[in-house]
Amino acid sequence: MATGAKSVLQFGGSPSLNVKVYPLVIFNICDCYVRRPDQAERVIGTLLGSVSPDGTVDVRNSYAVPHNEFSDQVALDIEYHHNMLTSHQKVNPKEVIVGWYSTGFGVTGGSVLIHEFYSREVANPIHLTVDTTFMNGEATLKAFISVNLSLGDQSLAAQFQEIPAELQMSEAERVGYELLKSTVADKIPSELEGMESTLERLLTLIDDVYKYVDDVVEGRVAADSKIGRFLADAVSSLPKLSSSAFDKLVNDSLQDQLLLVYLSSITRTQLSLAEKLNTAAQVL
Repeated sequence: MATGAKSVLQFGGSPSLNVKVYPLVIFNICDCYVRRPDQAERVIGTLLGSVSPDGTVDVRNSYAVPHNEFSDQVALDIEYHHNMLTSHQKVNPKEVIVGWYSTGFGVTGGSVLIHEFYSREVANPIHLTVDTTFMNGEATLKAFISVNLSLGDQSLAAQFQEIPAELQMSEAERVGYELLKSTVADKIPSELEGMESTLERLLTLIDDVYKYVDDVVEGRVAADSKIGRFLADAVSSLPKLSSSAFDKLVNDSLQDQLLLVYLSSITRTQLSLAEKLNTAAQVL
C-alpha cells in the first residue's frame, strides 16, 4: 500500500532584526514628500546604513528615487538609483543599502514589486513606512521584512512581517524634531531662540533631578544605584570653573563670534563693490 507524502504549509524563517532610524532620515523623507510632484501620492526611496552582528539595522541616510505607480505596475528610475548610490558611497563608503522606504500608513499592493527589486540589491532588505502627516503628533514608523510562504518545496508567495523599529536621537537632535512635529510654525527659530528653548528644557530636567534626589533623601522614593551612578558621572563631567572664569569664557566666545560676523560683513561689502566696478568697466 502506497503512502502519500504530506505537504505542509510553511513560513520561511526570518532573521531577528530590529531597526534604529536616525532623525536625518525623517527630515529627508519629509522634505522629499513636500517637494513631490503634484500627481504623486507617495514618495519612495533607498535607505542607507549598516547592519550590526546582533541584527540591529542602523538607518542613517536616505535618498528618494523617482517612480511612477499604476494600478498593478511600478516603474522605478533604476539608473538614478545607482547614480545616487555611487555618489553617496564616495562620501561615506561605509554606508550600504539596508532597504527602502515609502510614505504612508502601511504596505500597499505595489510594495511587493518594489521589495523584489531591492531584494536583488541586498539580502533581507527592510521596508520602512513613515507617516508624514503627523496625525498622531508623531512620525509613525513601521518596519517590515519579507517572509516566504511555501507549500512543501514550492514557493507560493511572500508576506510582509513587522519588526521592531524606533527613532534614535540625541538631545540636540530632539529640538529640531519637536519643531518638525508642529503642523503650523510661524518661522524657523533663530540660533538664539533655539538656544533659549534648549536651556529651558535643560532647566526642566535639572528641576526633575532635584525633585528625585530630594524624594530619595526624604525616603519617599526608593534609591536606584544605577540612576545614582549616572548622576555622579554627569556631575563629574562638568568642568570646575569659578563664576568669573565662566563669565570670561562666555565673553571671549561672544567677542570671537562678533568678530566673525564683522569680517563676513566686510567680505560681502568688498565682493559687492568689486562686482559693481567690474560691471561698470564692461559698460565703459
